[in-house]
Amino acid sequence: MTKVRLIFSEALRSIGANLATTFASAVSVLVGMFLIGVFIGIGTWLVSWSDDKKRELAVHVFISDQATQKQVNELRVLLESDPRVKKPGGIEFITKAEALEIMKKRAPELTENLATNPLPASFDVVPTRGEDTAAIAQAVRQAKLPAVDDVTHGEEVSERILAIARAIQVVFLIVVIVLLGASTILIANTIRLSIFARRREIEVMKLVGATNWFVRGPFMLEGVLTGLAGSVAAVILLFLGREVAVPNVDYIHNDPDVQALAFSYTAALLIFVGLAIGALGSGLTLRRFLKV
Repeated sequence: MTKVRLIFSEALRSIGANLATTFASAVSVLVGMFLIGVFIGIGTWLVSWSDDKKRELAVHVFISDQATQKQVNELRVLLESDPRVKKPGGIEFITKAEALEIMKKRAPELTENLATNPLPASFDVVPTRGEDTAAIAQAVRQAKLPAVDDVTHGEEVSERILAIARAIQVVFLIVVIVLLGASTILIANTIRLSIFARRREIEVMKLVGATNWFVRGPFMLEGVLTGLAGSVAAVILLFLGREVAVPNVDYIHNDPDVQALAFSYTAALLIFVGLAIGALGSGLTLRRFLKV
C-alpha cells in the first residue's frame, strides 16, 4: 500500500508540476477520441445501412403460366433445399392476382386499362447473405425446371450495393486504425516532453536502486489519468453533439432497422481506448530513459 500511495502521489505531483504538457497530452487524447467517436457513429450507421440494403436483395423466380402444380412444387423444393436461402421465411409465393395488386400500387398508370392480367406468379427468394443473390439465381437457371419462365435479381443494383457495402467496411476499418495510431503517437510525443524534462530524476532513481517498474509506475499512472481525462472530455463533447446535431438529421430516423452503435458502447470503448493509449504511450516512451 505504501508503494501504491507513493506512485499516486508522484503521479499527481508530476501532473501539477507539468500542467502544460499534461494539458497538451489530454487535448491530444480528446481530439483523437473525439474523431474516433464521430467516425464510429457515422461508420457503424453506414455499415448498418449497407447491411439493411443487402437484406433487401432478392431473387425473383417467375413461373410459367403453363406450369402445373406439381412443377411449381418441384421448384419450391429446389429453392427450400438451397442452403443459401434464408430460413425461415426466405421464400414467398406471389400469385398472379397479388402481383397485379403490387403493380397497381407501384405504377397505377400502367394498369388502368388492362383487359387481362399479364403478370406471372413468382417466388421471391431472400438469401441469407446478400452476396449469395447471384449464386442462387444461377442455380435456378442451371436447374432448367419447366415451371421457371425467367429469373432476375437486379444484377446491376445488387453489384452496386455489395460494392458500396464492401467499400464502407474497408474504409471504416482503415480510418479507425489510422486514428488510433495517430492518437497513440500524439500522446507518446507529449508525454516524451514530460519525461525528458525529468530525465535526471529518473537517472538518480535508477542509480539508487529503483526498479524499472517502480520508476515506470508514476509515469504510466500519469498517462492513464491523462488518457482518462481526454477520453471523458471527448465523450461529453460527443454526447452534446449527438443531442444537438442528430435530431436535426431526419434521414437518420427514417429506418428503425438502420442504427449506429449504441452511444453507451461507444463511450465505454472510447474511455477504455483512452486509458490504454495513455498507459501504452507513456510506457513505450519511458523505455529509452530506463537504460542507465
